[in-house]
Amino acid sequence: MHPMLNIAIRAARNAGNLIIRSLQHVEHLEVTTKGRNDFVSDVDRLAEQEIINTIHKSYPEHAILAEESGTQGSNDVVWVIDPLDGTKNFLHGFPHYCVSIAIMVKGKIEHGVIYDPLRDELFTASRGAGAKLNDRRLRVTKRKELEGGLLATGFPFKYPQYFAAYLETFKAVFPQVADIRRTGSAALDLAYVAAGRLDGYWEIGLEKWDLAAGVLLIEEAGGVVSDFTGGDDHFNSGNLVVGNLQIQQQILDSIAPHLTDELKK
Repeated sequence: MHPMLNIAIRAARNAGNLIIRSLQHVEHLEVTTKGRNDFVSDVDRLAEQEIINTIHKSYPEHAILAEESGTQGSNDVVWVIDPLDGTKNFLHGFPHYCVSIAIMVKGKIEHGVIYDPLRDELFTASRGAGAKLNDRRLRVTKRKELEGGLLATGFPFKYPQYFAAYLETFKAVFPQVADIRRTGSAALDLAYVAAGRLDGYWEIGLEKWDLAAGVLLIEEAGGVVSDFTGGDDHFNSGNLVVGNLQIQQQILDSIAPHLTDELKK
């Protein structure tokens, strides 16, 4: 295991332990609003600081891009951190959230960890070395057609200007599949695609920390990742379509006619 991946795992587990301990007093947490339908709790901040402290004990010179504290430092190595993806789920006692940590080297994601502390499921990937769930190798689903498939998606709740277009994409995809899930944790959904639990996924307007680790997991599990144009600008645009080669293309083909010009950029 690469030393940086080992530290990322340690950081994710430390944050996960803090999150689990906080379950006993969720009702007493201080919760503030960052933006429209976007909330942050004490646990998000404490978990993020725990991750950063763990990283800096081994790599004090590395830079940080974190959801709550933003950018810290300047270095070829950047740790991209979502300390609690699924905050609203956590605050409501809905058991679906995770810690997500990715490591970028010279602009390229090289390592990723997604940790579900409730189920003690650790998803890991290193570029060129495959993806794993705990000690089991991961592969995306082998499904060839959308028919019978199980997809996931996310609502653009922070971007109401895209909601009409999003609903049209949903209406285009839904009749073709067995069902669609909306769980409230993009990072964990991406991990589930890598694990073959979901056949595919699409969403508008994700942040870098939402998708960085999950994208590498899917690629290392044999999947395909793109933006809405079929290109590779998903990290900057936040618009994402994933699945195996066939499913990803079929989702892309289904939603393309319903996207606004802005979303096609």
